[in-house]
Amino acid sequence: MSLGQAISPELREWVVAQLAAGHSVPSLRASMRDAGWHGDVADAALAEVEAQAAGAVAVAPARTSMPGPDLSNAPLYVDAGDRQVHVLQTMRHPRVIVFGDLVSDEECEGLIAAARLRLARSLTVETQTGGEALNVDRTSDGMFFERGENAIVARLEQRIASLLRWPLEFGEGLQILRYSPGAQYRPHYDYFDPAEPGTPAILRRGGQRVATLVMYLQEPEQGGSTTFPDVGLEVAPKRGTGVFFSYDRPDPATRTLHGGAPVLAGEKWVATKWLREREFT
Repeated sequence: MSLGQAISPELREWVVAQLAAGHSVPSLRASMRDAGWHGDVADAALAEVEAQAAGAVAVAPARTSMPGPDLSNAPLYVDAGDRQVHVLQTMRHPRVIVFGDLVSDEECEGLIAAARLRLARSLTVETQTGGEALNVDRTSDGMFFERGENAIVARLEQRIASLLRWPLEFGEGLQILRYSPGAQYRPHYDYFDPAEPGTPAILRRGGQRVATLVMYLQEPEQGGSTTFPDVGLEVAPKRGTGVFFSYDRPDPATRTLHGGAPVLAGEKWVATKWLREREFT
């Protein structure tokens, strides 16, 4: 090994992510050398990761059928059935779309009012067991609506299904979250880790998650952006807008690591819709 250049965990993770994204070993070797890595270090790191991959469980292939709007003609607006939704920002990898005028002020107020009396400390899915548990990384309060539970929920779910061209029945119940000052959700992935023992039980209810839509119901005075650390993207929590992102396989190579930045002043309310690969029961 060359003096001063060791194979760190970060280097291993970078190599794994680049291979998962489809880059070839020769191209990675050239990139590492261009970046100043000695040839023997680059070769050793690549050989180590390849050897580990040879004995590992195969990564699930990328899905070819995915939710999302038709943006083939670069539209400024997309028909969502009962309203025209603005296309404010797009990104290819990760696949991120920011929508404007997705939820009306009246709908935002109605969802908040209906959810307020049922709030409790937010839980996360526990992939060790398949159940739910408190998570120190998530400090919001929340609740779930059943699909079609009231008129506003039913209307919004139909709008989402039309906008994203994905069956309504493939969506989980709408989750409402309130973030008070200081509350946040540290960066995480929304898909279920295939390596965790509780994942098979979770997947029986509708398969993997394949996409997320976060809609902002109330703006905080400061803070509260939705962040994508891998690509340096921050989406401001503007009322009525939404950020959609999809992940075609349960793997960090999708670059969908995301979080909710701490609210610095005021309250942030959001509605989240997770989409599964088949009917959610």
